[in-house]
Amino acid sequence: MINVLLWAPLAFGLLGLFLPRRAAGPWAVLGALVTLGIAVGMTIGFNQGDSGLQYVENTPWISGLGVGYSLGLDGLNLFLVLLTALLWTGGVAFAAFRDYERPKTFFFLMLVAETATLGSFLAQDLLLFVLFFDFMLVPFYFLFGAWGHDRTAEGGPTAAGATLKMIIYTLIGSLLMLVAAIATAIISADGGHVTFSIQALQEQGIGLGSQRWIFWFFAAAFLVKMPAFLLHGWMPDAYRAAPLPVLAVFSGVLAKVGAYGFLRIVLPLFPEATVEFQEVILIIALASILYGSVMAFTQTNVRLIAGYSSIAQLGFITAGIFALRADGSDGAVLQMVNHGLVVAPIFIIVAILLERTGTEDIREMGGMALRAPVLAALFLIVALATLAMPGSSNFVGEFYILNGLFQAKIVFAFVAISGVAMSAYYALRLYQGTMHNRLPSQQSQGLLSREIGVRDALVLVPLVLCIVALAFYPQLILKRTNPSVEQTVAKVTGGAAPNSKLAQR
Repeated sequence: MINVLLWAPLAFGLLGLFLPRRAAGPWAVLGALVTLGIAVGMTIGFNQGDSGLQYVENTPWISGLGVGYSLGLDGLNLFLVLLTALLWTGGVAFAAFRDYERPKTFFFLMLVAETATLGSFLAQDLLLFVLFFDFMLVPFYFLFGAWGHDRTAEGGPTAAGATLKMIIYTLIGSLLMLVAAIATAIISADGGHVTFSIQALQEQGIGLGSQRWIFWFFAAAFLVKMPAFLLHGWMPDAYRAAPLPVLAVFSGVLAKVGAYGFLRIVLPLFPEATVEFQEVILIIALASILYGSVMAFTQTNVRLIAGYSSIAQLGFITAGIFALRADGSDGAVLQMVNHGLVVAPIFIIVAILLERTGTEDIREMGGMALRAPVLAALFLIVALATLAMPGSSNFVGEFYILNGLFQAKIVFAFVAISGVAMSAYYALRLYQGTMHNRLPSQQSQGLLSREIGVRDALVLVPLVLCIVALAFYPQLILKRTNPSVEQTVAKVTGGAAPNSKLAQR
């Protein structure tokens, strides 16, 4: 079953290349729906009390090098896999309702990207993880470069230039990670049998001296992917150039692969280095929170408001992980899902606003709520979740993260709280500027005369309903993630994970 989940999008993408042009979009939607159905079925059948891997596939691949085709699900990746399948269904469906050049190639690349992303989450072999992690770049390189928007008229780069910048940043990180993965396997073998199995590497361990530099090689790759403060230079140009349906899945899912990599690889394989460099990573996380929040409420381009807010939210997630307490990591996993569920609808709404107003500048928008109250109501739910309104699942996630930080590093927790206040400002500013503040020019031109269409509602409403459902029952995720999170954190703390009972209540 796990093999079908992984390779179904690629199979549908390949078959779609041989279909008529008009059938490419609906066929891709069907492929994404099949993948989502499998992910839902596996989530239902998941044993929430088991901290180990489930649905395991373990087959020798390159035996001479100790590389295996190893896949599995546990509490760390279960809902990230489900999030991937859900957001890809929404992104592909939204694109299928539009007219794209070379649609067969476009949807093929979208489905290839889904398989690569699922592989990154499912891989339980270190080299296999690196291969999928790097492979994710390939389809997005073409999607951003070939179907992106040139910004030369606005003084910005071409789509090809923005894409090249993104590739250079992420490729350097990926190469460092490849070196680190090979070094980890060789050093841990210590003259014995080389293996890339993540579970086996945890049992073998390596010395602190080697852990130190390998830790930073992995951290560089993950922090670039997120992206974190000082390593985010590729983000503004890439976000402005990317096609919006592609950007919805890119921002909603791919940034989480970096955070997930810390939980899956860095904490259990390099526990001593993790403790030693805990405060350095926390400083980077807090800088991301503050910088991302400040930039989000100074931007006027709606894409960049969402992009910089993502830097802030990923900073919160990183802080939760490096609190090195089960509560913080529980909140980090929940917040990864929460952020994906809010940022993807934001980019879909941005695409709708662009079609209605012809602009992405928040200063030239406004008044949508008067003519499209349903769209405004859906956006309001997303905006309130973004600012972590009490009662939302985002509030629960931030509460867990802050609880872990207060228990571990109280000074860092007080700094992180300021990010909570700033998120309220930029989220409400985005909503107010697009839905209200009606401009006279818009009144005369009648730009906002249409309510959200049925097709767009079929994409947006299910995502919003997921946000509402998690607000009522965040334990759906927490109960299933907690056993695996406790096990991971215990590898760093050397015993039972402290303060880990909240998720069990």
